[in-house]
Amino acid sequence: MDTLFSLNSISVKLSGNTVINNLSFSAANGQHWALTGPSGSGKSVLLQVIAGNQSISSGKIDHYFLDEKGLPATDFHPYIAFAGSKHHFKNLSNTANFYYQQRYNSSDSEDALTAEQYLRTIKTNTHSPIRWELEKTIEALNLQHLRDKQVIKLSNGETKRLMIAAALLKNPTLLLLDNPLTGLDVNTRAYFNQLITQISASGITLIMATSAHEIPDVIHNVAVLDNGAISQTLNKKKFLENLASHPEKPQVDAEALKSLVGTSQHNFQKIVAMNDVVIRYGEKTILNHVNWNINPGEHWALLGANGAGKSTLLSLINGDNPQAYANDIVLFDRKRGSGESIWDIKNKIGFVSPELYQYFPADNSCLQVIESGYYDTLGLFRQSIPARAGLALQWMKALEIDKYARVLLKNVPASAQRLCLLARALIKNPALLIFDEPCQGLDSHQQAHFKAVVDTICSISNVTLIYVTHYQHEIPNSVDKVLKLDKGEVVV
Repeated sequence: MDTLFSLNSISVKLSGNTVINNLSFSAANGQHWALTGPSGSGKSVLLQVIAGNQSISSGKIDHYFLDEKGLPATDFHPYIAFAGSKHHFKNLSNTANFYYQQRYNSSDSEDALTAEQYLRTIKTNTHSPIRWELEKTIEALNLQHLRDKQVIKLSNGETKRLMIAAALLKNPTLLLLDNPLTGLDVNTRAYFNQLITQISASGITLIMATSAHEIPDVIHNVAVLDNGAISQTLNKKKFLENLASHPEKPQVDAEALKSLVGTSQHNFQKIVAMNDVVIRYGEKTILNHVNWNINPGEHWALLGANGAGKSTLLSLINGDNPQAYANDIVLFDRKRGSGESIWDIKNKIGFVSPELYQYFPADNSCLQVIESGYYDTLGLFRQSIPARAGLALQWMKALEIDKYARVLLKNVPASAQRLCLLARALIKNPALLIFDEPCQGLDSHQQAHFKAVVDTICSISNVTLIYVTHYQHEIPNSVDKVLKLDKGEVVV
């Protein structure tokens, strides 16, 4: 096999902290790798180093890509494509980033490329023998029905497929994927396994950071990272045997959670009452005659495939969607449009979603981000209150991320960022918790621990819960009611 690249004793420092430590790694053409390990172990940073997006502080990197004449390529970048955990879509004039609520405001959301227009902006390596043409790629990623949909309106899973399609259109020799299965529904994850086999057969070598439980069939090599170093490399069969012998057993401090949640009880007759709700954008119906009643203390799972309408349904409850005023919706005993403000609604809700993670500003410290949950603002824009900062720190301890308290959100691992947003949702002990795919990007220990935390909170309070996930094992044991959407309609 021909070696594509080699990393020799490299180290990476971010904000003075060593995140990759004296690491050596190489991959040959056709040798596919899964990178796994605890959250914060360095998987995403390692991918960025390989992609050429992250500089190293010491060590050496060599690339061995060949151009169309079989000679060493003078620039390795056209031969590598990277699909990360966040998109960087711009508006039509390519001058501004999108904002969190933009997808729900029809006039603002029109200021975005459609999925097909975005794919046509991708620069292709014309010298590559690998050929992923536009039509082939759109079909392979099942994007046909999304061609004319603005990228800002895509669901989390649809966005993930679009980013992989964009990476393939570059016709790379090496494709790097950072947790590509997060946000994909059950059917799409099953299809993804076939897609990875198809990508491999086209001559592309794959390296992907992934959950230990989601390694595609075509990948046989596993590198386990821990504390910025590769602790072991082994074949997938042996790796899975080791994994099965060490199941996760989370420990939750119930007494500490009781002191945080306190004795507050929420006195509402009805948390949510939706009557014949219809949401349309132009000629496209997103929600079609939806009825949903949620009583205080109930624990719901909201399920459905990518694009089924789950995020739109949640946006009506969370006060983000202006079409709520045109529908018969009661939130916390008040009909929408009866004089309540969006802040009256948000004050009663603790909310987290992939979209909030995508757009949340990252220049506050983790502690400030969590304290901002008291004010429902995207960051802390006022003087910190010591008592509230103290409670924020206690929530960080409850979620095992207190070591990041004084670190800027942008400088902590993606999993810790997500846990900070979860703590932000919990800190004010709201009447309603809305967790939209809360375990995305968390390792198996963090997932099991967070699930146990949610179950404990539900057992000691009368909090109401709406929980969205594509993974059955992530649903807390306290959840005993289900609403399932299919193409915008409630199904039994």
